[in-house]
Amino acid sequence: MDRSVLKRLLRGLWVVLATTSLLLALYVLLPLLYPLLLAWLLAYIMHPLVLILKGFKLPSWLAVSLSLLFYIGGTALVLTALITRLVKELIVLLQTFNLHTEQWRELLLSWSRNASIQNIINQINQFYHDNPGYHSTIDSNISRTTETVGYAVTQLVTGFFNVILKLISALPSMGTILIVVVLAAFFLSTGWERHNDRWTGLLPTPLLKPVSAIWRDLRKALVGYLRAQVILISITAVIVSIGLLLLGVNSALALGLMIGFVDLLPYLGVGIVMLPWALYSYMTSNLGLGIGLSVLYAVILVTRQVLEPKVLASSIGLDPLAMLIGMFAGLQLFGMLGLILGPVCLVILNAFNRAGVFRALHSYIVSGRLH
Repeated sequence: MDRSVLKRLLRGLWVVLATTSLLLALYVLLPLLYPLLLAWLLAYIMHPLVLILKGFKLPSWLAVSLSLLFYIGGTALVLTALITRLVKELIVLLQTFNLHTEQWRELLLSWSRNASIQNIINQINQFYHDNPGYHSTIDSNISRTTETVGYAVTQLVTGFFNVILKLISALPSMGTILIVVVLAAFFLSTGWERHNDRWTGLLPTPLLKPVSAIWRDLRKALVGYLRAQVILISITAVIVSIGLLLLGVNSALALGLMIGFVDLLPYLGVGIVMLPWALYSYMTSNLGLGIGLSVLYAVILVTRQVLEPKVLASSIGLDPLAMLIGMFAGLQLFGMLGLILGPVCLVILNAFNRAGVFRALHSYIVSGRLH
């Protein structure tokens, strides 16, 4: 084998080995270091406010403390208000269910007394009478189906309570992690410039430019992603508000804004509100509203699926086709979570490409020099 080809192969193997080792180290260390990463992110978010407060001649520790109080207190206040509102809405919903239980029972009884249903029941009874040999087969199938449904319901209820128990048992560790994050964010923020200079000094000079370019692209992508979510939420809120106005629903604008914010929920989105609402309308014989809500949900779903790749791509700076391929590949590899992981991986790879990392690695493999 040619000596130059052998060197290229060895350098290529070295690049693959170094990349694999780096990814493995991230996989092992991330569960241990993520509180520090969260603390750094919190300190980074607080930094503009800290600078503003320092402009009023406040000491560094006081500016950081007030910033922490503002961000953490504001987040706690919003979460408390949301949870309180959710509990109130659930109580109202439960009361509504209790009020309509008798109505639903009467609806079910009237449906069972329907001539068509009675005719089907009579045909089943006649079939039983004419074919006594099928009794055991039908009974066993019904019993098996009942057991399957009962097992599924049991698993669902058990899973729900297990999640609640895990959340309750995780509260002490979550509290510890929160304390670590807050303290680390405080120390990082008070010495922000000093820590940044120290970490920058650890990087070799040839890596400073590509690392800065990668960070700049990732920061731009994060801001673009947030802007894209605001655009999508606004579109959803407008469509829902117009649809509810056409359906004659009271407080259509307020409900449209609320449902628009619900669209932030991953996987569930507006379906967590629209589908139960439509089902309730069908069960209370309000077919017009039920059909209207179903059509409105379909319109929102189609609009979101069509616009999301385009809006994300234009906001983040990627080609819409590449974004669509990234979302599809992520969905196939990681399930529903891949709809987020796919574009994130695509953004990271694009940042590395724009910073010239892949070009430099190719140059190193071919010639042994980084360019």
